[in-house]
Amino acid sequence: MKSLLALALPCALAAAYAAPAHAADGDDRFQLRLGAMNIDNDNTLRGETEINGEPISGSQDFKLGGKEWEPRVDGLFRISKRQRLIFDYFKYDKDRREELADDVSYGGVTVPSGSFVKGELKYQVASLVYDYSVVDQENFSLGLQIGAEWAKVEANAYADLGDLYTGTFVDESEDGAAPVVGIRFTAHPGERWLFNLQGQYLNTDWGSFDNYDGDLTRANAIVEYRLTRNFGIFAGYDYFKLDVDQSGSDGLIGLKQEFKGPVAGITLAF
Repeated sequence: MKSLLALALPCALAAAYAAPAHAADGDDRFQLRLGAMNIDNDNTLRGETEINGEPISGSQDFKLGGKEWEPRVDGLFRISKRQRLIFDYFKYDKDRREELADDVSYGGVTVPSGSFVKGELKYQVASLVYDYSVVDQENFSLGLQIGAEWAKVEANAYADLGDLYTGTFVDESEDGAAPVVGIRFTAHPGERWLFNLQGQYLNTDWGSFDNYDGDLTRANAIVEYRLTRNFGIFAGYDYFKLDVDQSGSDGLIGLKQEFKGPVAGITLAF
């Protein structure tokens, strides 16, 4: 019995690997790509206000720390040869802590060593779009997209500065949804290979983002290799940019955040 099992296992694996690999995704009813993104970030905070009738403005670039891996998920459900529903989800969660190594004194007030400021930023984007292939050839297709995108930004910060201040000084959460438009190009350079390029855009004026004005842009490209008909691996690059302004009685504050980096993962298709 053991000898039969030992013989059957490699034969089964070889048969699975030898099964036709359909990189041309026209035969797939459903696709799910599970992966991660090695995120690098760039951030710019800007503001405008008036003091004693004089306009003042400025901006400051800052980082949230080094690169780190975060989950990336996208899925596809084929309605017909030319019609698809495409789902995408991206998350970024970063915390940072800065601590004083020495006492700092200013204006008669001393902030002791060991005092710290810590903060956390959470950023999530999810979209569901209807994709129609305006061009559908054997080796490539071009699709136009329309749907909805949801974004949420959460930020909090806590400080322990001795007798000067202790407590939470930032605790904000904003989310909203808006229509999104996009474009997709898919090519099949070989039986097992797939190349996919996608771009999406939304404007906050289109949706429920309260008094935030700006836009969200996303672009990504992947190359996929099917090991079997139902299983593949992929790698590529992803880019997100959030650029918004909020106006108030004291002036305007703006935030631009860019998240970019390589992606990699597995594909399940049925």
